[in-house]
Amino acid sequence: MPSPRYRPPHDFGLGGVAIGNEFQFATDEQAEATLAAAWDAGVRYFDVSPWYGLGLAERRFGRFLARKPRGEFVISSKVGKLLRAGRDNEGKKHFPFGNSPNTPHFDYTADGVRRSIEDSLQRMGLDRLDIVFVHDLSPDNKLLPENWETLFGVAEKGAFPALTRLREEGTIDGWGMGVNCPQPILRCLEVADSDVHLLASQYSLVDHGNAVETVFPMAREKGVSFVVGSALNAGFLGGANRYNYGEENTLIAPDKRERLKTVRAVADRHGVDLVAAALQFSLAPDVASSLIVGTASPTHLLADHAALRAKIAAAFWADLRAQGVLHPEAAVPDAV
Repeated sequence: MPSPRYRPPHDFGLGGVAIGNEFQFATDEQAEATLAAAWDAGVRYFDVSPWYGLGLAERRFGRFLARKPRGEFVISSKVGKLLRAGRDNEGKKHFPFGNSPNTPHFDYTADGVRRSIEDSLQRMGLDRLDIVFVHDLSPDNKLLPENWETLFGVAEKGAFPALTRLREEGTIDGWGMGVNCPQPILRCLEVADSDVHLLASQYSLVDHGNAVETVFPMAREKGVSFVVGSALNAGFLGGANRYNYGEENTLIAPDKRERLKTVRAVADRHGVDLVAAALQFSLAPDVASSLIVGTASPTHLLADHAALRAKIAAAFWADLRAQGVLHPEAAVPDAV
């Protein structure tokens, strides 16, 4: 049996994409209200990144969390992109709804990891990170300055051993990949000593076959778990006209729209809230340690939090499987 790995102790968390103004503008007051609503509802896991608003999300999360007892919450952030301030306002190219003066620079070296963590802690005003994800080192990332496999070699010699040492020293509790594609996670499981990985867009009601067949079995073998960040596919399953992330995420493939149509029809037939089903499905696998949702709306946050506890009958899941929506081996929540 593999040795025990760190698993986040909370099954629900708030992600920082929306609070970093990725999809639309949100004020500081909205961000504060969303974080306060999450805290008051009992949410104690928070996930951010230097990338989200190029520092904006970390500043907003830090301003709130720095006032809370540090031992009461878990915070994860990411490495791989260092931020440098400049007058050219390059950040607008990546986050048109933000006003950050920063430009991201990819760095997967050991020194880059340490610098990134220190920068994140300074932006947030915190003393440590619980989890660190190596961010966007993935074949789908068109912004990478070199081939992803070349940069993976850099991370294998630099970022990965540095994070393992930081864990052994007690600076962090766990680390893994935070990516949109399975290849980097599978390779990391082969060559490094990771703990928990972020599935940024690989496990949802409408897209989970490869995870069930390939990623999860290897994770079980290695004893690692996953934070699932794709339960709603960046809002697609909640009704948004976008699918996951990227410049072309509003060009949704016809097969995804048809699958959503099928899922919606089954949900209507059983009187099931689709968001509740999507969230609960993504947390059902034994290797799923936590689920994060991204929103800058207190109302949406509280609705998602409540949806995770809604009762859904076994007949609904059986109907979805009969319709071919669910992989034959995909886990479903306990029947009620």
